[in-house]
Amino acid sequence: MTKTERLFRLMQTLRQLPPPVTAEQLAQDLGVSGRTIHRDIDALRALGAVIDGAAGYGFTLIEDATLPPLGFGATELEALVLGLCEVQQRGDPDLAEAAGTALKKLRARLPQSQADRLQHAVLSAHRFAPPILPAVDAAQLRQATWDECEVAFGYADAQGAITQRQVKPLGLVYFDRSTVLVAWCLLRQGFRVFRLDRMCELVVTEVSFRPHRVRLYREALDHLRSQTFD
Repeated sequence: MTKTERLFRLMQTLRQLPPPVTAEQLAQDLGVSGRTIHRDIDALRALGAVIDGAAGYGFTLIEDATLPPLGFGATELEALVLGLCEVQQRGDPDLAEAAGTALKKLRARLPQSQADRLQHAVLSAHRFAPPILPAVDAAQLRQATWDECEVAFGYADAQGAITQRQVKPLGLVYFDRSTVLVAWCLLRQGFRVFRLDRMCELVVTEVSFRPHRVRLYREALDHLRSQTFD
């Protein structure tokens, strides 16, 4: 294994293992000595990688714009292109635009040979039936979910009856035709699924439920696997 190959593997290992990663773990994974790991960490830092930590404490790779160009295998590039093309076809307008921007940024960061492969990928995605557009601002709803703030909105059921809801937003799921919000509903006192095309008058409140979103989302997914829409 050349030094370049070893540095690349070291970067990949730092990305994949739970931080902080000790020099002993890295040495075992790469089949080298701990002294070599410390030298390689210094080499990566000199190349622009932001790696926190020190000997005896473990290392954490901090993803940063100053990192060296990314390296992907041919099949990984095809998977990235296919996934981002699918988001362009399936995502709400903000996500679709972001997927296109991400493709351009990825192409700019790759070595020329890989950038050409990405630009002329043999895979793509197309949907003949476009998804139903959300009736509320999906970007605002995503941000409220990340911020762990309760949201309020009007919601129409399958018969068109509208109720006012306030919920703890936990996550969004993109189905073939519609996008749904998985949430804890304060009105029903339980986990519920809400279609974004049936929501209206979205309001982000100042009521925080931090730091419970991740735990609640896991519980919600377990609970709702056999449930139907509200």
